[in-house]
Amino acid sequence: MKYHIPLDFTSNLEELNSLAEAGKRPSQFMWKVAQHLGAKIHQPDLSQILPIDKTRSTIIGNPSHWALARQLSSQIQTGDVIFCNKEQIGIPVAALCSSSNVRPKIVVFSYKINRPRGYLALKLFKAAEKIDLFLTYTPSETKFLRNYLGLPENRVCQIYSQPPIDTSFFTPGQVSYKKTRPLIVSGGWEQRDYRTLAIATQDLDVDVKVSALSPSRNASTKSLPKVMPSNMYCGFYDWCDLLQLYRDSDLVVIPLFKNNFEAGLTTLFEALACQKPVIISRSSPEIVCKLIDSGIVTGFNPGDSNGLKQAIIKILNQPQILKQQIERGYELVINQFNYDSYIQELAAKLKYSNINHDSNLLRL
Repeated sequence: MKYHIPLDFTSNLEELNSLAEAGKRPSQFMWKVAQHLGAKIHQPDLSQILPIDKTRSTIIGNPSHWALARQLSSQIQTGDVIFCNKEQIGIPVAALCSSSNVRPKIVVFSYKINRPRGYLALKLFKAAEKIDLFLTYTPSETKFLRNYLGLPENRVCQIYSQPPIDTSFFTPGQVSYKKTRPLIVSGGWEQRDYRTLAIATQDLDVDVKVSALSPSRNASTKSLPKVMPSNMYCGFYDWCDLLQLYRDSDLVVIPLFKNNFEAGLTTLFEALACQKPVIISRSSPEIVCKLIDSGIVTGFNPGDSNGLKQAIIKILNQPQILKQQIERGYELVINQFNYDSYIQELAAKLKYSNINHDSNLLRL
C-alpha cells in the first residue's frame, strides 16, 4: 500500500520547507502530511492539459486538476490510498482513478460542495461509489453529504482539528514600535466585509491595518470600501510582516458576510495563537457561533457597523475581558487547532479508509 497526495496547486515544496525551517513562513501543511505518511506528492502540469480536461472542468475543478487525475490513474495500484485535500481535485481523481481493474482507496476533504455545481458533480461523477471516505470540518457539510448521497455515518467523518495552524510560527511576541493609539488588524479574502469595518472604525481613535492584498490578487470591489478612511490601510504583508502585524495589534477583527462554510477560521486561529483578542461576525451557525457563545471570542451581527463599533469600544476598555479571552483562545489553539493534532487525527482516518465499502468502518 502506498499513499498519494495530489495537490490542487503547483509549488516548490522543498523550497517552502526550507523557508519554514528558517522561520520565514509557516510550514507548508501538505508537505508535513506527506512526510508523516511517507506519501508521494503529485502536482498539476499545465503542459498535460487536453481538450477533454477543459470540458470536464466546467463542472468542477480546473483543467489542470483533470489532467493530473489522468496522469495519476496510470501510477496507482489496487489498495493504494489517495488523499485529496479539496473537492476540486478530489472529484476528478475519484472519477478517473476508480476503474474495475485498479481500485485505490480514495479519501476527499470536502469544504463547501453544498452548492448547485457541487450537487451536479457529486451525482454526475458517481462520488458515492468512487470515494471511500469523505472528511469534513463542519456538521452541516457532514449532514449534507450523508443525506444527499445516502451514505452511512462511517463514510463521512468530521475532522475536529481543522483548520490547523502552525503554532511554531504564529506565536506571541513583542510590539515592534511605540503606539500612540490602539491598532486593529484584520485579514483574509473569503467572504470579508471590510466596508462594515471601515464604517465602524472611521470615527474611532484607532489605526486599522488590513492584510488582504497579494501580488497575485486584485482588490474586491464588494469587500473593500469605495473610499478608504484616513485611519485605515489595506495592503500586502509577507509572512513575517503578517506575524509582526498580529503581534503589534491590540485587537483582531474579522468582518464577514453571512456564509455557510465557516469563513475566517484561519485568520481567527492565527490571531488566537498570537494571544490576541478577536471580534468576528456571527456569520455561520456552527464553529464561529460556538466560539462566540462560549466567550472565547466576541461576536457581532453581519453588516452591523454600530454593533461592531460598540464591541470594539467594550473590548478596548475592559482589560479583564481581554485577558480572559486571550488565555482561553490561546489554550484552544495550542490544544486542538495545530498541525500535530490535525496530522494525528487525519492519519487515523486514512488508516481506516483502507477497507472495502462493505466492511464495517470504525467510527472514530
